[in-house]
Amino acid sequence: MESIYLNTLAFSAGGQGSLLDVNPGLIFWTVITFIFLFLILKKMAWKPILTSLDEREKLIRESLEKAEKAREDAEKLIQENQANFAKAEIESQKIIDQGREYAEKLKAQLLEDSKLEAKKMIDSATEEIERKNKEAFNNLRESVASIAIDAAEKIIRESLDKEKQKTLVNKYLEDLSKN
Repeated sequence: MESIYLNTLAFSAGGQGSLLDVNPGLIFWTVITFIFLFLILKKMAWKPILTSLDEREKLIRESLEKAEKAREDAEKLIQENQANFAKAEIESQKIIDQGREYAEKLKAQLLEDSKLEAKKMIDSATEEIERKNKEAFNNLRESVASIAIDAAEKIIRESLDKEKQKTLVNKYLEDLSKN
């Protein structure tokens, strides 16, 4: 076993290094390669990657702003629609109330007109009846007067003599002159 240990030491000391051995040349070339690769990546890939990331960030920010603006606009539209709906509801209720009020006024006006027309018809009929009654009464009075005069004339002709007729005529003329 001792020989394996010695072989391992000889192998590591002989220029063949293990992964854990520090080799200054390897470190130098690794650093140089890293710096060179870093400079190439910085010049060739870093700017396009950062530019595309900035553009992507800008696009996402603009999309978020547009979405926020669209949401605010939608909320405003919803509020305006609700306000318009409330106004329309109030307006329709007002129109319905005005219609009812107009119908009530029209009903009252028609009822009043009907009452006035009926009153006019009744008054006209009453006047016509009174006129006919007066006319009939006058006709009756004239008829009665005519009959009375005829009867009186017949009675007077038979019962009065010339002296009584003269006295009656004179008395009648005196009554006429007094009126």
